[in-house]
Amino acid sequence: MNIEIIDIPKIEDYRGNIAVIENEVVPFEIKRVYYLFDVPSSAKRGGHAHIHQLELLLPLSGSFDVVLNDGKEQKTITLNKPDKGLLIKKNIWRELENFSSGAVCLVIASGVFDESDYVRDFEMFQSQFINHK
Repeated sequence: MNIEIIDIPKIEDYRGNIAVIENEVVPFEIKRVYYLFDVPSSAKRGGHAHIHQLELLLPLSGSFDVVLNDGKEQKTITLNKPDKGLLIKKNIWRELENFSSGAVCLVIASGVFDESDYVRDFEMFQSQFINHK
């Protein structure tokens, strides 16, 4: 599957840790940063794939599950450590669910918002982007 766990460098200190995200950590040029918060535990976010854009998801606080599908296999990854990010490359369907209370998901993206880069219909994702690879 076209995903990768990225270790975020951290500086440990008895007063609290610091995680550092610099250009060398993210394997693409950062074009957009946004975050999800106050997501009810019963809600799902995502529900799309990207044609070109890459995204790095980081659980800044709490935990959530990322359900990934490449058309051949489905995998669920729980993100719960703020120094471990999930890099989702292009043509991977994603759903975010099971948000813990107070969870915050930071998303670092390789592109600015462009609706034409989104595939929001799973059947279309399967037929156009998986079967024609």
